[in-house]
Amino acid sequence: MSMTTPPGWYPDPAVPAVERWWDGTAWTGHTRPAGGAGPAAVVVPPGRFGGRGTRIAVAALVVAAVVAAAVLLRPGGDRAPDAQGPPASAAPSAPAPAPPAPRTPPAGPSPAPSEDGSVLADQLNGIALPLPKGWEKAELGIDQAPTMVTTGDHQCPGSTRLCRPGRVLSRTLASTAPTHREMAEQDVAEAAEQLYGEDVLGNKPYGGVTAHRVVAARQAVVAGRTGYLVRWRVTTGKGPGGYVQSLVFPSPGGVGQPVAVRFAFDAGPDGPPLSVMDEITRGIRPLDGSTGGGVGSSIAPGG
Repeated sequence: MSMTTPPGWYPDPAVPAVERWWDGTAWTGHTRPAGGAGPAAVVVPPGRFGGRGTRIAVAALVVAAVVAAAVLLRPGGDRAPDAQGPPASAAPSAPAPAPPAPRTPPAGPSPAPSEDGSVLADQLNGIALPLPKGWEKAELGIDQAPTMVTTGDHQCPGSTRLCRPGRVLSRTLASTAPTHREMAEQDVAEAAEQLYGEDVLGNKPYGGVTAHRVVAARQAVVAGRTGYLVRWRVTTGKGPGGYVQSLVFPSPGGVGQPVAVRFAFDAGPDGPPLSVMDEITRGIRPLDGSTGGGVGSSIAPGG
């Protein structure tokens, strides 16, 4: 038996005005305004991870955490966040919430998907993506989304920075389009701009997207749900261009907004084979026990 707090939205210990997603073992990069609004992504420039922009963002988060800790630990103040889970209520007049009920860890010798080095786990959307040979998890994902990248990098054709020839990220899709096909058709254009266009700092590591053509558009069954994928061959201002795919499908938990998995494979000898896109698509599975808790659901501690 172990005392753990289940995954869910809880008040951010560093920024009380927002809620942060707790994945059952640690805080994630997913946040949203307090009160139950949709998640608000923190934008991190795409490209090579661990650069100057990333260090600045991480430093800012560390400073915010230190300030919040000082406030929470002052005499007479609220208690600090519990090491086993999210913090208690910030209202001093409200009674402290009851601790989560003990939960029995899942049976079986295999590790949970979030701990499995062979998959990329998206706790927020309840899916696990297979990690192909020659790929690795990105410590800081693109736009704070769970991201996998090829292990090697090369100089971007339009700048002196380094780029990863293969990138795949999983995100929640906010779309008013009536069908998954229309959602994917809209999302692939955004994905092309995000992954081959201008980044948040105004740089164009590939010289921007100058043209595209559709090379695939079809239904796809993903994690037991029928969705739709659209694949583009993009032409860029610099270099050989690449392939961008948007794969949209319902949440495996059956609740909340759909999931969009975005792919970007550089063309030319440095890019991974397109067959890996299909390999990843076929291998997407629901996380163990992901029958709820998707985006849009409400989970209370111990519930």
